[in-house]
Amino acid sequence: MKLSVNNRIKSTTWVQFVAKHPRANIFQTPEMYELYKLTTNYEPIILAAVNENDELQGVLLAVVQREHKGFLGKFSARSIIWGGPIIKDNNPTVLDFILVEYSKIIKGKAIYTQFRNQWEWSNEEKEVFKQNGFRFEEHLDIFISLKTTGDSLLNGMHQGRRKNIRRAQRIPLEFTEIVEHKDLMVCVQLIKKTYNRVGLPCPDSHFFINAQEKFKGTEGLKIFAARYHGEIIACRFVLCHNKLIYDWYAGAHEEHIDKYPNDFLPFKVMEWGISNGYELFDFGGAGKPNVNYGVRDFKLKFGGKLVNWGRFNNVHKPFLMFLGVTGIHFFKLIKNVWPVKNRNQRDFVVFKTKN
Repeated sequence: MKLSVNNRIKSTTWVQFVAKHPRANIFQTPEMYELYKLTTNYEPIILAAVNENDELQGVLLAVVQREHKGFLGKFSARSIIWGGPIIKDNNPTVLDFILVEYSKIIKGKAIYTQFRNQWEWSNEEKEVFKQNGFRFEEHLDIFISLKTTGDSLLNGMHQGRRKNIRRAQRIPLEFTEIVEHKDLMVCVQLIKKTYNRVGLPCPDSHFFINAQEKFKGTEGLKIFAARYHGEIIACRFVLCHNKLIYDWYAGAHEEHIDKYPNDFLPFKVMEWGISNGYELFDFGGAGKPNVNYGVRDFKLKFGGKLVNWGRFNNVHKPFLMFLGVTGIHFFKLIKNVWPVKNRNQRDFVVFKTKN
């Protein structure tokens, strides 16, 4: 099979190709590409492989993220690939072709590349990554089955988690979906404050505004909130695709943690998923095996299965990588948030490290 790159594929062809694939996920769709294009300091890269008949054989969507514009941006430029590439029949020859072509493009754009896997790659596929300079690193994720009832879901959780959810329900907290712009902006500010508090980078406000716009009228994005006397005190942005709910971004009001919104809201989102035919809840990153990680401990008390699908990493510019890592550590020391201390259940604010 003769392969070539054709990045002028029609959006409908792209959508159909991903939708029919067993590894279909929202991160490899045209909607996500358009969102990245509109985001400050984000640069999407789409690479499509076609055969001699111009038939789509594989697609890879990456995004180069920078913390700053201009010269300083070079020290933080990294390329992230969630859930890709998507390859017809999981053909290792096509995978190799895409990785070779991608490596040609990315070396001048990013310090390193990281594939954040959404499935278990075969040993043959892992070998293709290795041959192209991508090193496998163990990394955990947590999945919770939604093929159940709300009561069974709750009963499968840790006793302390169930107790906190019931406390939140007695307060009572209200579970609502966010549709109005003014409420969206409250949620955006909650997320930005949460990420700032724990010392993690966060996209600008327009990223979330554009996300709501790009996925309007589709199942793609849902925004949920916990309210106390009408006030939004916590929120979660979740991506919905192919019967899976992906826990994307979360924020909570620090003054209202004692009302257990971070116990209440994930449970209510899962309960909503059960009622709407979803089968799996992806709780996101859970750190490295055998390394203490408060986020993982918090999430596991909702129940679920721990998987180790790992990540593939490739450093394209080692010296800039060294300077960038050193600079980030120094910056965090100045802000007095390095290392980020694990919080106890009452004070803990769930945040995304994949992200």
